[in-house]
Amino acid sequence: MRLDHAAIFEQAWDAPGTTSVELPPVAVNDVLRDRYDVRPPFRYTGSQLWDMERRKATAPDKYIPTVVRPGSADTFESVHHGELEDFTRVSDQRLWTDPERYATVIEHVRLDHENRRAFFLGTNSFRAPDGRLLTAGAGQPLFHVEHSVGGNEEAPLNLWRIVHLTDTPDPALVAAFDQLANEQYLRVFLEVHLREDLGRRLVRR
Repeated sequence: MRLDHAAIFEQAWDAPGTTSVELPPVAVNDVLRDRYDVRPPFRYTGSQLWDMERRKATAPDKYIPTVVRPGSADTFESVHHGELEDFTRVSDQRLWTDPERYATVIEHVRLDHENRRAFFLGTNSFRAPDGRLLTAGAGQPLFHVEHSVGGNEEAPLNLWRIVHLTDTPDPALVAAFDQLANEQYLRVFLEVHLREDLGRRLVRR
């Protein structure tokens, strides 16, 4: 049965016991203008920002090296149906409240290319095509993520929501995202995309 990723995410987001975090929208071109010297000069379009999200979804260890253990990411069972693309992603990720430790994270991913929304639904286990039963690591609750592109084509916004499947809201998990919420520079995956895919030289001011 095909998952309705958006509905599952919203149900968890609205549930009274879960721990939900919505990071402030990032106007990427404003941050580039105010916080970086970029050569050659560059401004993101919405299409280019979605290209970053698409690439990041399939190679999180490249685009989020501060979170995902290098070489640990793999994807399975990619299926395309119209503007939707589904696959399962497995990687070793740092724990949100204990970043010195890693745990295996299994996510059912949907890329909605038409609406530029990417959903990642955490799950406890997954049967790989070769018959292996993969299981999620311990140490934190399962979580669902939405990454998306907002704004318009000439002034896109980088959007990020995450909901942890807790029984009661957990202030420690919310606090773990405070640094990201207050970041003055672009998030690491944007810097990687700019340097490695778009060939820009970035110097932070």
